Amino acid sequence: MLRTKVPLGVVGMIYESRPNVTVDAAAPCLKSGNACILRGGKEAINSNTVLAELMRDAIEAVGLPRDAIQLVTDTTHDSANAMMRLYGYIDVLIPRGSARLIDAVVKNSIVPVIETGTGNCHVYVDESADLEMAADIIFNAKTSRPSVCNAAESLLVHRAVAAEFLPMAKAKLDTKNVELRGCPETCAILCGIKEATEEDYYTEYLDFILSVKVVGSLEEAVEHVTKYGTHHSEAIVTESYTAAEYFLQHVDAAAVYVNASTRFTDGAVFGMGAEMGISNQKLHARGPIGLKELTTTKYQIYGNGQIR
Repeated sequence: MLRTKVPLGVVGMIYESRPNVTVDAAAPCLKSGNACILRGGKEAINSNTVLAELMRDAIEAVGLPRDAIQLVTDTTHDSANAMMRLYGYIDVLIPRGSARLIDAVVKNSIVPVIETGTGNCHVYVDESADLEMAADIIFNAKTSRPSVCNAAESLLVHRAVAAEFLPMAKAKLDTKNVELRGCPETCAILCGIKEATEEDYYTEYLDFILSVKVVGSLEEAVEHVTKYGTHHSEAIVTESYTAAEYFLQHVDAAAVYVNASTRFTDGAVFGMGAEMGISNQKLHARGPIGLKELTTTKYQIYGNGQIR
C-alpha cells in the first residue's frame, strides 16, 4: 500500500484588487497539478486579463492545456455568487481579500472553502522581556507594511514593565505617525492618546493604528488574544522559557512566535514558495497555503487476489 499525494482538482479563487494575486494563485495551482478558475476585482481587471493570457499562452506553448488557467472577466457580484454554487465543478474555493469578502464566501458557498484569515495579530510584551527588542519587534510588526494580514494590530504589555516600555514604544512608533488607542492604564502613562473602545480590540485596522492594553499577567494576555484574535499570527516577547512555552501551548493560532515579528507569516518566508493565502481555519490547511496544501491523499493498494 502506498499513500500518495494528488491534486485537489479545480481550485477557484475569489480575490480583490491586487493583480499579483493572479500569478501568485495560478502558479502553485499549476505546479501542484490543479486547474484554476480566477475571479479578481474590478479595480485590476485589465491587468488580470493580460496576466492570465500571458500565462495561458506560456503553458500552451509547452504542451499543457490552455484552459488549466481561466479568468472570470465578469467582476459583478453575480459571478462570485455563481462560483459559490458550482459544487461538483469546483473542488475548493479560496477567498482572499477583505474580511467582508471572506465572510461572504464562507457563509454562502456550497463549494468547500479554505478560509484565508483576517489578521487581528497581537504582540505581547512579558514582564521579563528585553524591552529594546520588544520595541523593535512592535515597530516592525506594525509599520513595515501595515496593510497586510500579518501586521500587528494590538499591543499587550505586562503591568510590571508598562511604565518603562510604553514611552519607548511610542517614541519609535511616532516616527511613522502611528495612532495609539489605549486602555485607561495606557492613557494614564501616555497622556494625550485616544482611549480604545471594545470595537478597537476586535479591529483589523490595516493602517497606522494600534490598540494597546496593559495586562496583569501572562494568563490575562492569552485570554485577551483568545477573545479578540483571529487565529492568524500572535507573538510574545519574553526572556522566560516558561512564559514562552505557556504562550506557545495556550494560544490558538496558525503561527505563534517567541521573540520575533508576526510579519514572518508568509509562504515564501517559510520556504514554501508562492502562497494562495494564509489559512486560519483548522481543517485541511492552516497557515500559508502552498503546494502541499493544494493536494489531498490517495491510497494505492497492490494485491494478488486478496478478498475480505
